[in-house]
Amino acid sequence: MMTTSTRDARRTAIVLAAAQAIVGSAAPIAISVGGLAGFYLLDADKSLATAPVTGFTIGVALGAIPAALVLKRLGLRLGFMTGTGMTAAGGLVATLALFAQNFWLFAAGLALIGVGNAFVQQFRFAAAESAPAQFKAKAISFVLAGGVLTAIIGPQIVIFTRELMAPVMFAGTFASVLGIAAVGALILSALPRRQPETDVSTVSQMPARPLGEIVRQPKYAVGLLCGVGTYALMSFVMTGAPLAMVGCGFSTDQAMLGISWHVMAMYAPSFFTGRLIARFGKETIVAVGLVLLLACAVVALSGIALWQFWMALVLLGIGWNFGFIGATAMVAETYHPAEKGRALGFHDFVLFSTVAFASFMSGLVYNLAGWDMLNWIIFPVGLACLTSLGLLVVRGHRHVAAAR
Repeated sequence: MMTTSTRDARRTAIVLAAAQAIVGSAAPIAISVGGLAGFYLLDADKSLATAPVTGFTIGVALGAIPAALVLKRLGLRLGFMTGTGMTAAGGLVATLALFAQNFWLFAAGLALIGVGNAFVQQFRFAAAESAPAQFKAKAISFVLAGGVLTAIIGPQIVIFTRELMAPVMFAGTFASVLGIAAVGALILSALPRRQPETDVSTVSQMPARPLGEIVRQPKYAVGLLCGVGTYALMSFVMTGAPLAMVGCGFSTDQAMLGISWHVMAMYAPSFFTGRLIARFGKETIVAVGLVLLLACAVVALSGIALWQFWMALVLLGIGWNFGFIGATAMVAETYHPAEKGRALGFHDFVLFSTVAFASFMSGLVYNLAGWDMLNWIIFPVGLACLTSLGLLVVRGHRHVAAAR
């Protein structure tokens, strides 16, 4: 029988999942179109084409700690609605930049959208923290399952709006981000009114530990490493994929449909990822995700037919889902409520700083060495994450044996 706390947690997760579906669609728009729009805005050095996507990811990284502080100060409802305001501001700046043909202003607009997305990244943690222990993994999966609609909404908005303000390509797409933010704010207004989370220390009498002590926990460190590795590899390959597909003679619509399949693969498994984690364990699911990323590289390196691009992107998405949800669940077990702000702020700052670097390097590597090199890089990173995960599991088994 469902308890009151589980029922309330489910309601919160559903609201956040709906907001993820709408506000979260700004992320695939920025990532998939940012590189193409940057390519068209540049006259000379096309290697900087993915810099606006890097701006988006830098915005997420820089917004991670402020987002955590805002949520702590204002609570979930007003805090998350503040994030939608940042998303809207970014859409407006990006639209104006496209009309002005200003590449760096466009990158700044995507950075603001990224700051808004830093709040979206907190959805999964907010769902987990308001849930009983047995419902935490499912709550995270609930929120990320909202991304299934994101996979449809984001790319379809691009297809239907990219020429809406012709002859300025993609201006209509970024103008639509304002509407996305408005609808998201309306959905988030359904979150329950409650005290800001500054009072959370009364729930747990355990004192907050120093950040260094939290980070040095093996499970936190390996969870962070696997989450960073999974997300950075996904961003690295996905950012370069539209450029590679267009460069191989496929249309923009075909590239966007590939991204649509990719985003669908990122979020659709979330309907059952939580159950898989409950049955097989977080570390096992993370390992499966990393193996799928390696499989993505194998498929991508096998040829440049459209089906190979799309299949690689699907494997990339599923690998991200398993790896990232599993790693997030690992990290969520390593801190007390009073430590949430510092633990999650540091986590997301490191995560999205690395992802920003990966997205920036994607354009440079693609222009210097091509699509194949983007995929060869998956192997050393993926294997390093698998090794650290294996060492953590072995250490855990030794501790259990010693306790007996």
